Amino acid sequence: MIIGVGMDLTDTRRIGRAIERFGDRFLQRVFTDAERARAERRSGEARIGTYAKRWAAKEACAKALGTGFAAGVFHSTIGVGNLPSGQPVLMLTGGSAARLAELTPAGTVVRMHLTMTDDAPYALAQVMIEALPADTADRSG
Repeated sequence: MIIGVGMDLTDTRRIGRAIERFGDRFLQRVFTDAERARAERRSGEARIGTYAKRWAAKEACAKALGTGFAAGVFHSTIGVGNLPSGQPVLMLTGGSAARLAELTPAGTVVRMHLTMTDDAPYALAQVMIEALPADTADRSG
């Protein structure tokens, strides 16, 4: 069963301006160490696009959690990583993880789906949170 869906469209220029204006203070407040390391391996527009996609993913996740950025859900408690295949994944900590636990029905396990894309000047992310019966989750692929 679907327990949350969120989507966000971000203007990459806005993220670029925030980075120019606030620098490391903005980056450290919003992005995890791993997210910053991934983005900083790129240059120019690709760097900004990497940050903007992750910003959009955090916004989409907060919407899927049903709170927005309130009730302990902060940008810093929503991380975006990648599997070895490159597939993006969400990693929740703190209040974001607690909110997810509140949403999760008893006897189910959660699977979070994330897709991101960017085409300057826009970045888009969509998040779907799915609750699967615990006894079938290991067989669902």
